[in-house]
Amino acid sequence: MDRGLYIAASGMLAEMVRQDQIANDLANATTPGYKADRSAQSGFGQLLLHNTSDGQTIGSIGLGVQIDEVRTDLAPGPIHETGEPLDFAIEGEGFFAVQTSAGVRYTRNGQFGVSASGTLVDAFGNQVLGADGNPVQVRRDGTARASDVGVFAVTGAAKQGESLFTGTAAGTASGKVRAGALEESAANPARSMVDMISSFRSLEADQKALQTIDQTLGEFAGQVGSVS
Repeated sequence: MDRGLYIAASGMLAEMVRQDQIANDLANATTPGYKADRSAQSGFGQLLLHNTSDGQTIGSIGLGVQIDEVRTDLAPGPIHETGEPLDFAIEGEGFFAVQTSAGVRYTRNGQFGVSASGTLVDAFGNQVLGADGNPVQVRRDGTARASDVGVFAVTGAAKQGESLFTGTAAGTASGKVRAGALEESAANPARSMVDMISSFRSLEADQKALQTIDQTLGEFAGQVGSVS
């Protein structure tokens, strides 16, 4: 099969992964504490071409591309006041910790509520942990002290879903908890739309390349039988 088919197909696969990432960012443009992703592509390598008659170098050709990694930008985002007593934001570095069925997970989404047992929970019902690792208690007036909410430094943070991260706790982080406020989503809808259009154009170009190569190979195959 012509090498060009593999190259164009690899480009399409890479852009499909990139479009999924961009679509996820757009879907979470209003999710508090959401961190945007960036897809990094890398090539399979270069093939040096030579003239088969005289051995003269013609040039090189790429062997295709792949998604090397998807990076998450963990930089703190802007904070806005909500006035809600159970909304919390971290000013600076660090993560909230929540107890899930799969173990402790970390998040920057501080849009919390109260459980039937009177503990602070996230939108999925996971208990929010204090610096001592115990659930944070909500007071009778429906508020919780910002000082009771733990802020953890996390190494090797890796996204798991829209708002949760896995990683290893490395003590208390330098960030400060602010009550009645939320960190805004780091996803920029305008940039995501531009990236989506660019990715779609690249996908379209790869698709046209596939069609052209396939058509050319079909013509060659049709001519083989007519050669006398």
